[in-house]
Amino acid sequence: MKKTEPDLNLHETHLLVVGGSGRVAGMLRRVWSAEPSGMVPVFQARREGVGADLIFDPLADPGALAQAIEAADVVLNLAGRAGGSGADLAAHAAIARAILAARNGAKPVIAASSAAVYDRSGEAQSEAGPVDPPVAYGRAKLEMEAVLRDQPAACCLRIGNVAGADALLGQPVSEAGRSLHVFADGRAPRRSYIGPSDLARAIARLAGLMAAGQPVPPVLNLALPGVVGMDDLLRAAGVAWSLVPAPPEAIENVELDVSRAIRFGLVPEARARAERIVADWRQVAGGSA
Repeated sequence: MKKTEPDLNLHETHLLVVGGSGRVAGMLRRVWSAEPSGMVPVFQARREGVGADLIFDPLADPGALAQAIEAADVVLNLAGRAGGSGADLAAHAAIARAILAARNGAKPVIAASSAAVYDRSGEAQSEAGPVDPPVAYGRAKLEMEAVLRDQPAACCLRIGNVAGADALLGQPVSEAGRSLHVFADGRAPRRSYIGPSDLARAIARLAGLMAAGQPVPPVLNLALPGVVGMDDLLRAAGVAWSLVPAPPEAIENVELDVSRAIRFGLVPEARARAERIVADWRQVAGGSA
């Protein structure tokens, strides 16, 4: 499949990262500081002590948000919790609205959405397919996407599982190891995954495209091609696990069709492998993996 290869300006892209205190932001920071990316990232957070460059609340201080956006070429919105109260989840859409109100003209915005916006069908999900989020987090992300829909130079990334920011690899392991669902066919859950380095490179590529004025779709799936078994990931990580019967609401397969991401050069065409994903995560996490 041929990738889109525009004539990019090779200047560095100044990237404002809104929501720069989470695990994904921390991994992006480590990757971009360790390898050339073309990014000059500035990380925003609401509190001190989390390694951010700018400290302000984007909802309470629109002036600070506007000033930070003015200094950037592209805005990356990672803000918002995966759980919490209704107010916590409503913040996903509220922060997107605040960014739109504060940006000058059509300054590019990349917003982190999620594979959670899709339904439980188990089929490979494309951006043009139906969305029917089964959980509140997915509904909150879909509301955020609705805020950005039809806005110029705005792209929502429906990201699969990020190794190290997920419940499987990103949480401490007890002495008993992990518990893993097993389905009637004897298989463990399979998911679309991406490692932190591949994620950082994809976002850097997309930000560069948008800074150069290259049109991109309003929605893009982002993961490595194919799916990996969660048991394969634990095996590659050397983590023990026990199998428990999957409850009726469990989803066996969550796969993103990433043809668009491949076409724009965001991810390689090679299918995901558990060993590569775990190695990527461990390299970025260092001693904490």
